[in-house]
Amino acid sequence: MSSDDLVDQTAAPAEPGARRHGAFFGRRKGHKLRAHQAELIAQLLPTLSFDLTGPAPASLTDLFGGAVSGVKLEIGFGGGEHLIAEAEADPATGFIGCEPYVNGMAKILAQIEARGLRNIRLVAGDAAELLAWAPPASLQRIDLIHPDPWPKRRHWKRRFVQDATVAAMARVLMPGGAFRFVCDIDDYSAWTLAHLLRSDDFVWTAERCSDWMQPFPGYTMTRYGRKAQREGRQAAYLHFRRV
Repeated sequence: MSSDDLVDQTAAPAEPGARRHGAFFGRRKGHKLRAHQAELIAQLLPTLSFDLTGPAPASLTDLFGGAVSGVKLEIGFGGGEHLIAEAEADPATGFIGCEPYVNGMAKILAQIEARGLRNIRLVAGDAAELLAWAPPASLQRIDLIHPDPWPKRRHWKRRFVQDATVAAMARVLMPGGAFRFVCDIDDYSAWTLAHLLRSDDFVWTAERCSDWMQPFPGYTMTRYGRKAQREGRQAAYLHFRRV
């Protein structure tokens, strides 16, 4: 797919009906957890989670005891490969991972325990609730990496990227903050580009094809990303700046 093809596809209209606040679509649990995984869910997860039903702190850095200078969010971290690598590489930044899939949560908890990471907090639920709860201009960056593409037209309303969630991300991102999107499904990449280009709150930073055809500097490939490469699917790496 060329850069012109990507832009041309953005003319497709959005499916009527925005994603409902608090609505989650997809599986929450797969195979049975092993004993230690279940133990991590029961004991470690509560120490890294926070209550979205209560008032938000004045700053999301407060969730980390003031030990970090800024906070970034990854929505749907899957097996946690990218989130773990980011947290290890930048201990002065706090990272929030949002993932409703229990098995993915168990995997990242095992990595957090094994590596002794202290700058990750976790939300076991829908990221839309977190975006609604967080204070304005409280995040440096939001990453959405290989989300469920919901390829059938009647399911497009289930995609995370909608006009409402774009507005929600704009509210919680700092001026100059970033939204990064990675996807190997051309239709969803075009869908995302269309929604962000029509928002007055974001600009697409790409100036040449290599800016969206190559991984971001320092990017850690996820397990799903490697699978897509093996199967010959080219991912788009879309980077938007909050204006």
